[in-house]
Amino acid sequence: MFFLDVFRKPAPYLPLVSVSFLSALLLALPFPTYALASDWQNTETAHAVDHHDPIDIDATLNLVKLIDLTMEKYPDTTWLNALEEEAAAINDRSKSWTAGAAQASLGYQSISSFKLNYGTVGLQVPLWNLGQRDAEHQLANQAETSAVAQASAIKLRVAGLVRGALWDMDLAKIRYEQAQAELGIYERLLSSIQRRVELGDLPRADELLAKSELLQKRSTFTIAEAELMHSRKRYTSITQINKVPLHYEEELVALKEFGQNHPILTAINHQIEHKQAELNALKAIGSGQSHAIAGLLSDEGNDARSNKAEFFNVGVSVPFGGSAHAQPHIAAINVELNKLIAERAQMNRSLEQAHHEAEHNLEVNRVELDTANEQKAVSEELLTMTQLAFSVGELHLLDLLKIESRTQQAILYAKERAVMLQRDKALYNQAVGMMP
Repeated sequence: MFFLDVFRKPAPYLPLVSVSFLSALLLALPFPTYALASDWQNTETAHAVDHHDPIDIDATLNLVKLIDLTMEKYPDTTWLNALEEEAAAINDRSKSWTAGAAQASLGYQSISSFKLNYGTVGLQVPLWNLGQRDAEHQLANQAETSAVAQASAIKLRVAGLVRGALWDMDLAKIRYEQAQAELGIYERLLSSIQRRVELGDLPRADELLAKSELLQKRSTFTIAEAELMHSRKRYTSITQINKVPLHYEEELVALKEFGQNHPILTAINHQIEHKQAELNALKAIGSGQSHAIAGLLSDEGNDARSNKAEFFNVGVSVPFGGSAHAQPHIAAINVELNKLIAERAQMNRSLEQAHHEAEHNLEVNRVELDTANEQKAVSEELLTMTQLAFSVGELHLLDLLKIESRTQQAILYAKERAVMLQRDKALYNQAVGMMP
């Protein structure tokens, strides 16, 4: 970019006809304006690269619906479904009358030399230990609650991805439009300078300088277009659709700090409770399951020593001394439990930091937006004065275009800060765990 000292010696007086013509041409040059979400893709008239990722406005789509649609196709959906299936399976187990699968046994023995026949039938049923079934009920409830909490946390994460992608596209679009507008200005500039060079009003060096600037603006436009397409691809990759809502601005929530009701903390808290319930259920097994045993013995035969009777017996088997075998399993669950507790502490710190940064960025951009708007007003006033100076032949055309370029940069900066402020509102809501 060029730097212009507005207090330098005035340029030589230009011919009146040339000045009037070029002044009229310059005043006709359009200023870029901020495109709303409803028309932000309509300004694309040409592309530097033969690669285009179209995005369409859907008036029936809003931010809430967009997040729901994204959630349906999000990869973690399979995992969330598995959590629900796990909770249902644990619930079914806790409702069972037995603590495990029953076992049936059949036997037959024949002693041919004595003509004796014995038939046996047995049944073993595992019994719930004292308090074990209640522990299973608690585990089932915690598994179900945890599955719901994990879904809420994942949905908040998806909301954050969608929010970021939308506002990244807005910023990329503003920069693209600015680069496009400046490219058009410098194309007109080169054309006017070429005409003046032909008339002998300007030296050949000015034409080469204008061509150099045009090539730089063309490169800037190409890069800006590429960044716009990258932002669109990120958006479609996240949402799996190529449509955006008409409006997606958010109101700032009236919350100064987040608490334990933050979806991320709620999810990890329920994970900890789920793991604690799993540990309690494992401890309730003790040395193993007790079994109720019932059997039937039939003694039939042609020998005189045969009782020719049937015997029924019942009993209970109680395991003992198996705590040493259960401890490794308990210890493994306990490791997972304490790992979750450590993750919760780390997550709490990360959320506090994210909240502070979101709040600080919001305050900074509010102040910076006021400064940017003031700078924009000053630049526009300077441009008006410069146009008047040019119209009476006190400035070169190139100097006027420098001032106009700086003015457009000020306008762009003000636009960016306005979008950043809206983005920071969405990111603040995200940091405190609020869904749209």
